[in-house]
Amino acid sequence: MPVDPADLLAFVAAAFVVVISPGPDTLLILRNTLTSGRSVGLATVTGVQLGLVVHTTAAIFGLSLIIVSLPALYGAIAIAGAIYLAWLGYQSIHAGVVFLDGVEGPVISPTKGLRDAAITNILNPKVIFLFLALMPNFINPNAGSVSLQLATLGIALIIVNTIWQGALALAAEGPRKWLAEARIQRSLSWITGVVLVIFAVALIVEHAI
Repeated sequence: MPVDPADLLAFVAAAFVVVISPGPDTLLILRNTLTSGRSVGLATVTGVQLGLVVHTTAAIFGLSLIIVSLPALYGAIAIAGAIYLAWLGYQSIHAGVVFLDGVEGPVISPTKGLRDAAITNILNPKVIFLFLALMPNFINPNAGSVSLQLATLGIALIIVNTIWQGALALAAEGPRKWLAEARIQRSLSWITGVVLVIFAVALIVEHAI
């Protein structure tokens, strides 16, 4: 296996914490599903994953070059990424409530849902920073092909994302009512925020020592 199973499991856990946090992708998927139907919702989910494929491809080419050619810079990026994860955790703890009740809007086609989601994801700088924050911390330059390790992590992230977001689209009404409750959102934000901070501290200690 390109990535050590323990590292892969830790990456999946960290990715899942980030994925389940209510945010723009969740809002777009629920809105498109409720206004235009399940097929459009699933197309929107597909669009998000296409965006992640683009980010993964960029990470493979960009990060692999840095990790292989500039080990010192790789270490700095890993620590900076862990600090960014801590910042995301802090933001999550202090996050407000995402308004999920407003689902009015025109009916759109699956093609438009897919295209809008892909473009939104590709152009979202937070997704780029997330890749830079997460991936370098779970790469071992001495364990074989860095590109293959990055591809493995990217595929794992897409799988986690697809499972969660696909479930939202397939049963949009229930999750929307659940996630629309301020109490649920705040609980999720606190839990994910604290977990991200813990992850970040552990990664900083690992790379700094």
